Amino acid sequence: MSDKLTKIEIITRPTKFEELKQALAKIGVSGITVSNVLGCGLQKGFTEFYRGVKREVNMHERIKVEIVVCKVPVQSVIDTARQVLNTGKPGDGKIFIYEIANAIKIRTGEEGCNALQNEK
Repeated sequence: MSDKLTKIEIITRPTKFEELKQALAKIGVSGITVSNVLGCGLQKGFTEFYRGVKREVNMHERIKVEIVVCKVPVQSVIDTARQVLNTGKPGDGKIFIYEIANAIKIRTGEEGCNALQNEK
């Protein structure tokens, strides 16, 4: 396994997902995993009434986009995500970068960079 595998995790607003997905496809990202998550941070919460009971809400809906790249430069993914997701307001999100030891395609047993490639 000669090529380095890197996992990029982006946590951001759900409203920006479609634009992010299209921008990532343009730079060659072919596989992503998306989860709906809740998070809190610098954004202030809000008060709501549920069945007549006042409650403080400080958890916000977010999406977590997970990408593993080998051939697509990590910096290209970071730059693209920042360009698409930056509104200049709290809640734009975070990007986390991890080194991956290996990836194995279950069906074929291919490993490393080959496990990430789509069949042609």
